[in-house]
Amino acid sequence: MNENLNIKVKHLTRVEGHGNIVVNMREGKLEKAQLEIVEAPRYFEAMLKGRSFHEAAIITSRICGICSLGHQITSLKATEFALGLEISEQTEKLRKLLIHGATIQSNVLHAYFLAAPDFLGVGSVFPLIETHTEVVKRALRMKRLANDIGDIISGRAVHPITPVPGGFTKIPTKNELVEIRRRLIEEARPDVAATVETMKALASAIPQFERETEYISLRNDSEYALYDGQICSSDTGTAPDTEYRNFTNEFIVSHSSSKHAKHNRSSLMVGALARFNNNWDKLPEGLQVAAKSLGLVAPNYNPYMNTIAQVVEVAYCVEDSIRLIDELLKTGLQDEKPNQTPTKYGTGIGATEVPRGILYHEYEYNSKGQIESANCIIPTGQNLANIDDDMKKLVPEIIEKSKEEITLHLEMLVRAYDPCISCSVHLLDVEFV
Repeated sequence: MNENLNIKVKHLTRVEGHGNIVVNMREGKLEKAQLEIVEAPRYFEAMLKGRSFHEAAIITSRICGICSLGHQITSLKATEFALGLEISEQTEKLRKLLIHGATIQSNVLHAYFLAAPDFLGVGSVFPLIETHTEVVKRALRMKRLANDIGDIISGRAVHPITPVPGGFTKIPTKNELVEIRRRLIEEARPDVAATVETMKALASAIPQFERETEYISLRNDSEYALYDGQICSSDTGTAPDTEYRNFTNEFIVSHSSSKHAKHNRSSLMVGALARFNNNWDKLPEGLQVAAKSLGLVAPNYNPYMNTIAQVVEVAYCVEDSIRLIDELLKTGLQDEKPNQTPTKYGTGIGATEVPRGILYHEYEYNSKGQIESANCIIPTGQNLANIDDDMKKLVPEIIEKSKEEITLHLEMLVRAYDPCISCSVHLLDVEFV
C-alpha cells in the first residue's frame, strides 16, 4: 500500500479557467483530495449591469463556446419572465429543437473525442483516426448534423443570432425542416444504434466506482426535462425554479476561485447522470431498454457512467427532434414577429438543462428595461464539491494500484463530469513525490 502519496496535477485546463488536482496521503491517512480552481473570475454578471433586455442573451452566450445556445435560451427565459413576454408554441418547439441539437453536439463530442480515448488506452482521439476510422467519421457526421440544426434554426451553431426575447428574428423554411428530418431518420438513427454498440464494447473499461450523492436536475411530468420543468432533487423532491437559490447555496472554499454548491448534503451532482436518475421514467421504453443494455439503470451512483447517460440522451434528442419537426410541419410554420413589448418590469429566473447540467440565470430589470443585477450559476460550479467528495472516496479504494493507474482514474473522474472541452483533450502533467 502507498502509505505516503503526493499528487499534483498542474493546470488542468478548462474553458473557464485552470484547475489543479491535489492529493496528499501521509502514513495511510488521506489528508487532501480536491480539485483546485485557480483562474480569476470572469464577472459576466457585472458586464450585464445596465444592459438592455435586447442585449442580455447575446452577451451571456459568450460565457461558453460549447454551451452558448444553452446560455442564450436560459437568458431569454429569464428576461421573458421578468418582463412578462409571452412566447408562442412555435417558438417553444423551435427552442426545444435547438436544445436537442446542442445536446447532441456536446454529448457526442464528449463521448467520442474526450472519453473514448481513455477507454481505448490512447492519449487522444488522433490515434483513433487510423485504428477506428469509421467510428471517428460517424462521430463527425453526428456533430455536423447537430451543428446544422443550430445553423438552420438559430443562424449559426455557436453564439446564435436569431433567437431573441419573445421569439425569433428569422425562422427556418419548411424545406429546411424536411431536410433535417430526413437526415435525422436516415443518418442519425443508424449512427445512434451504432454508437450504442460501440459503447457496449467499451463498457468494461469504465471504472467500477460508486458514491451515492444528491442528483439535481429539471423534472417535467410530460417529457424528459431539458428545456423546462421544476427543479428536482433526488433527496427532497421538486420545487419551482424560483427557489433555485435553495438548491445551490453557493459557498466559498479556500482552494477554489469558483464557488461550490450544496443542498441537502455536502455536495450535489448535475448533468446527464443526474437527469437520467431523475427522469428515466420519461424516456421511451426502447431507450430504457438501450440504457439497461449499457449497464445504466436508475438510480446509478457511478459518476463515470455520466458518459453513458450522455449517449442515451443523444438517442432521446434524435427521436424527440423528429417528433417536434413533425408537429411543426403539421401545423405549418408561421412568420411570427417577436413579442418584445414588456407588460411589467421586475425579476425573472430561467432554468434550462445544458449538456453539463442545470443552468440558472436571474435578472432584475428596471422600468427602462435595463438590468439592475444578474446572477448566473453554471453547472460546472455546482459539480465541483461533488468532484472533491468523489476523489476523497476514490483514492483510498485504488491506493493499491500503480501511480499511472491512479493518475488515469483521477483524470477520467474529472473528465466524466465533462466540465469543459480543454480539460479533457490534454494529457495531465502529474507529479508524484
